[in-house]
Amino acid sequence: MNKKGNALRYLGKYEKAISIYDRYLEIEPDDNQTWNNKGLALSDLGRYEEAIFAYKKSLEIKSDYHEAWNNKGYSLRYLGRYEQALSAFDKAIEIKRYFHDAWNNKGIALRYLGRYEQAVFAFDKAIKIKQNSHYAWQNKGYALSNLEKYEEAIIAYDNALEIKPDYEGALYDKGYALSLLGRYKEEIYAYDKFL
Repeated sequence: MNKKGNALRYLGKYEKAISIYDRYLEIEPDDNQTWNNKGLALSDLGRYEEAIFAYKKSLEIKSDYHEAWNNKGYSLRYLGRYEQALSAFDKAIEIKRYFHDAWNNKGIALRYLGRYEQAVFAFDKAIKIKQNSHYAWQNKGYALSNLEKYEEAIIAYDNALEIKPDYEGALYDKGYALSLLGRYKEEIYAYDKFL
C-alpha cells in the first residue's frame, strides 16, 4: 500500500495518498517511511502542522532518519519557525554529512533570518555536493545580493542558468541585480528572457 500511496502522491493526488498511508499505518504503525511519506503529502497540501506531526512519528520510530529531519525542517520553515527549522536541518546534516537538500534548505532558513554570510556558506556546501543544483546556485546568488555583492550574485545566477537556461527565478533575480549595478540593457535582456 505504501508504494501505491507514493504513486498517488507523485501524481499530485495527495488526499488519496494520505488515505492509503493511513490505511497502511493501521496495519503497520511502526513504518517510519510511511509516516515520512504521509508528512510529504500533507506538506504538499500546505498542512504543515500535520506534516510535522507525521515527521515526529517517523523520528520516534527511527531517530536517525535524515530525510524526516530535513522534511520536518522544510515544514517548520514554511511556518516561519526558522530557528527550529535550522535545528532540524542540522540534525539531518549530522546524520548524513553530504546531504545536498539539507544544506540548501539550511541556507534558505539562514537567509530568512538575515544571516547571509552563513547562508552563502551553506549554499557553497550544497553546491560542492551537487554542482548541477540550479536551486543552490540561485539561492547563493540571492544571499549574495542581500550582501550587496551583486557581481558575485550575477555569477551565481549565470551558473544556475548554465544548468537550467529557462530557470525563471534566476533570470528574474539576475535582472534585479543588474538593475542595481546600473546595467540596464543587460537587465532588460534578462527580463525579456524571463517573460
